[in-house]
Amino acid sequence: RPPEDEEEEAEVGWQEKLFSQFEVDLYLNESACQTPLDRQYHEEIRKLEKAGGRKNCRIFTYTDHDRFTNLEELCQKVTDSDHEVPSYLAERMANVRRRRQDRRPVEPSSLKSKIITWEPSEEFIKNNHVINTPVQTMYIMGDLGPYGKLGHREYEHVLCTIKVDGNGVITVKPDFTGTKGPYRIELDGEKREVWEYTIENASAQVQPEEEEREQRMFRDLYGRHRDYLNGLVGSEFEMPLPGTLRLFVNGEIVSAQGYEYDNLYVHFFLELPNQWSSPPFQQLSGVTQTCTTKKVGWDKVANFCYPFTVEMFYTLEDEDSLPQWPVLYFEVLSLDFWQRYRVEGYGSLVLPASPGSHVLTIPTWRPVELGTVAEMRRFFIGGSPELEDLTYVRVPSTFKGKRLSRFGFRTETTGSVTFRLYCLQQSRAFLEGSALRQRMQSVLDRLGGFSQQSSVYNVLEAFQRARRRMQEARESLPQDLISPSASSV
Repeated sequence: RPPEDEEEEAEVGWQEKLFSQFEVDLYLNESACQTPLDRQYHEEIRKLEKAGGRKNCRIFTYTDHDRFTNLEELCQKVTDSDHEVPSYLAERMANVRRRRQDRRPVEPSSLKSKIITWEPSEEFIKNNHVINTPVQTMYIMGDLGPYGKLGHREYEHVLCTIKVDGNGVITVKPDFTGTKGPYRIELDGEKREVWEYTIENASAQVQPEEEEREQRMFRDLYGRHRDYLNGLVGSEFEMPLPGTLRLFVNGEIVSAQGYEYDNLYVHFFLELPNQWSSPPFQQLSGVTQTCTTKKVGWDKVANFCYPFTVEMFYTLEDEDSLPQWPVLYFEVLSLDFWQRYRVEGYGSLVLPASPGSHVLTIPTWRPVELGTVAEMRRFFIGGSPELEDLTYVRVPSTFKGKRLSRFGFRTETTGSVTFRLYCLQQSRAFLEGSALRQRMQSVLDRLGGFSQQSSVYNVLEAFQRARRRMQEARESLPQDLISPSASSV
């Protein structure tokens, strides 16, 4: 420290240029000015000298167009190692400056006619092989040289870096001091010096009238942009008929886990109840690839990641009848070295009635026979009991009676299959009604009957949960409280 305490405070605006002593000595010599920016700085420094010199001493700035900004971005390291060697990608990315480019407005017709650039130039590749978000940078610097020896580049230190990207995000590094203590910079020279500095936000608070005017301007801008996008997309969309629901399901068979044998594959098909239909080209069944299992924890998991897409239509014919929802039936099979298959499990999945993303894990079961002969046959020659009709997993489509008895049908619990479903619904019922409460209703309730069906399912699930809790509580009680005869004895 010099004998007297040295303290300096400067209020810096965005992209405001404050010259350092080094820049004053450099640009004051007209012969050293080569670029138009150098000559502009030469004129500004001459005006400063005539006005009595610069007001700042140690604090100065580098704006977005200075050489330091280019060199600083070029010399940035990925690690803090002194022996770091930049990779090929780092060298190529260092030459890509994210600057605000003057791009011509693209007509909608050219978007459709020229989607692929077959012969791109190097400049085109440089500007388009990354997400090119324009960024403006500014550095607030400090000349921390010894007292009386200002203007040496080796004593320049970055105090604060401010970046503003094209999305309006402002990045200040390091952050404003606030309630924290001042930042410290320690210098190792002839004398060990410690400099402390604080960063404060000196911007004036916006007035309510200006904030409202800005919000109104943003709304107008977003409205014009929405109209522009609507003009590009158009409004000719195919709407379903009144009283009709269109259902899109983008599904994925994610994985199967917990099965006995390896090399699994899944065969599935979709059953459409009455009043449901699908386009003629729509495939309602499919088979996944054969997948080898991998040990994850205690289970062997086969990751299928098999996508499928289904489009269906529901037409309301009778409002008094309780409509049914489509059901996805599937069976899991395994394949051995001799291309013999075994049934590993059956299951069913009712498609979700609500739109959105759904991840469902469905347990499966398979029929078994008594005795060791059936298991030996399954192990050696691959034979195992099968269902002739997969709809027997739930209620078969051919069943017309009132009660379905499965007495004597022996099964065994096997693994489970995980599905990921993205459901989309389209109907004119979404456009009807102006009240918020009516808009919040599901389209299924408007088409009739589905609210009754969901309420029945909710009541049954609540009953099953209450029954399980009662059984667990009964098992946890002492036996002398449950049996009255034991308590009397």
